[in-house]
Amino acid sequence: MAFDAIFLSAVINELSDTIVGMRIDKIQQPEKNKLIFSLRGMGQSVKLLISARSGSGRLHLTQLPYENPQSPPMFCMLMRKHVQGAKIADISQPEMERIASLELDTFDEMGEKCKKSLIIELLGRNSNIILTDGDGIIIDALRRVDEDMSRSRRILPGLKYQLPPKQEKLNPTCTSENERRSLFLQASDSLRVDKWILDTFFGLSPLICRELAARALGSTDSRIADMTQQETVKFLDTLTSFIAETSAKYFYPYMLMDGKTPYDFAYTHISQYGNRMLLTKADTFSELLDSYYSDRDKEDRLRQRAGAMIKSITVQRDRTSRKLELQKEELKAAGNRDRYRELGDIITANLHLMKKGQRRLVAANFYSDAVEEIEIELDPLKTPQQNAAKYYKSYTKAKTAEKYLKLQIEKGETDLYYLNSTLETIGKAETDRDIAEIRQELGAMGVLKGKKSGKKEKTVSSSPMRFRSSSGMEILVGKNNTQNDRLTFKTAYKNDMWLHTQKIHGSHVIIRTSGEVPDDKSIEEAAIIAALYSQGKDGQKIPVDYTLVKNVKRPPNAKPGMTVYINYNTIYVNPDSEIADELRI
Repeated sequence: MAFDAIFLSAVINELSDTIVGMRIDKIQQPEKNKLIFSLRGMGQSVKLLISARSGSGRLHLTQLPYENPQSPPMFCMLMRKHVQGAKIADISQPEMERIASLELDTFDEMGEKCKKSLIIELLGRNSNIILTDGDGIIIDALRRVDEDMSRSRRILPGLKYQLPPKQEKLNPTCTSENERRSLFLQASDSLRVDKWILDTFFGLSPLICRELAARALGSTDSRIADMTQQETVKFLDTLTSFIAETSAKYFYPYMLMDGKTPYDFAYTHISQYGNRMLLTKADTFSELLDSYYSDRDKEDRLRQRAGAMIKSITVQRDRTSRKLELQKEELKAAGNRDRYRELGDIITANLHLMKKGQRRLVAANFYSDAVEEIEIELDPLKTPQQNAAKYYKSYTKAKTAEKYLKLQIEKGETDLYYLNSTLETIGKAETDRDIAEIRQELGAMGVLKGKKSGKKEKTVSSSPMRFRSSSGMEILVGKNNTQNDRLTFKTAYKNDMWLHTQKIHGSHVIIRTSGEVPDDKSIEEAAIIAALYSQGKDGQKIPVDYTLVKNVKRPPNAKPGMTVYINYNTIYVNPDSEIADELRI
């Protein structure tokens, strides 16, 4: 659902009990449109997330880790200069607006006490984070808005901050029962009930409008024209009850689950989906939003960061695949090379019967058991000897081609395997550092062209995923080819256990044994994780090979992540994300 005004009110109501009175200890900007404030005070520390990203603008406490960029963005530096160390005096919301304001007590450059405001506008694609002084003058904003971008409202340093223009709708909490009844009776009969609510009142998301219709009428698509007088009374009573609950701040954090996937969230009970969705309740709104956006944000961010890289790899993979098919067809044709030699021999054996200008030769095929006659096409411009030489040359050419085609096909299949494995590793990336490491690897392998710059690029190195088995053994999982190599050939000891899905792309998995023999349960759990982080993650009974690290070798001149191994056993497991989540540390 949209992060509407009432939902924001619920979040602010929850936040005010926690963050008011706390100080902003640290500020980071892990993404272009996202700030993280580390807050301290009253014997506790929390992290406040502020996102002005279109489609996922929000404000809440978070417990998720966020990785800092190598260099802090300019807006982050500005925030550190003006508000780091400030005390949060209040958090408020203009009436039924999707705007939150943090009132800050801080000090100016002369060390004098002053007030500043951090205004968070959660307005879809126009979301913004704006810093003002005590008089409401804009110090700066995450997104500056000039005359070319908006004629009605500019957001630039030095200008007075103004609220967005009012919508031509009504505040539902400021209307009486009689007013709502009058408005409803004047509505067009062609309108659906939920559409009338959405068009008449601001601060309500489409989800809530549909829910109100469903509560009163049993359907989300009921039309005003089809309503009886009794249904009209029931609907208006339902609307009145909802407004009363909202005014009394009866808010509850609900999550709608589509199977195991978060589908939507709300501040009130949602019944419109019936049994199609599972409704769960979180302890806090911050926990609800953290859970809803954690995977979604990561996937969207990495999709954006890795989009160009995925496209480039996919183009090269498809080109390599097409080239392989053509080479295999050529190899198949080259396999008939002996036929050219045989034709050359037959022509040579019949030179005394031939003359220049002849277009075909009919002679006995002594390579056939039946020695039947065969007709051979000739070039009339060539002598009989030259025609024989032509067939011998085709034989030699096909023989040479077969040799080189086999080498090229072997190289092409290795390249194709590597490109497919790289696409698989991009899907396992969890941070920007993971993406940077993959990009660095692809640049070194010549798959991607590096940016031309006078500066030497810094070497990027990310950490593997870490798990702990039920019996306490540490399990490490590589997230890309470079990390797989480092994990297997540098991090792991020779008596650690190594696991990999059989004959399909996947992560290298290491069980740190500390010299002990791993128990069967640890091997099974590590195998489940290996299957989950492979191309077989959506399958069943995935074969996973396991052996000691000392039995794993990297072939000479092999591409990153490629290995050979001996003395292994195989276990068949089903990938299970719930088990992996429980074991992850």
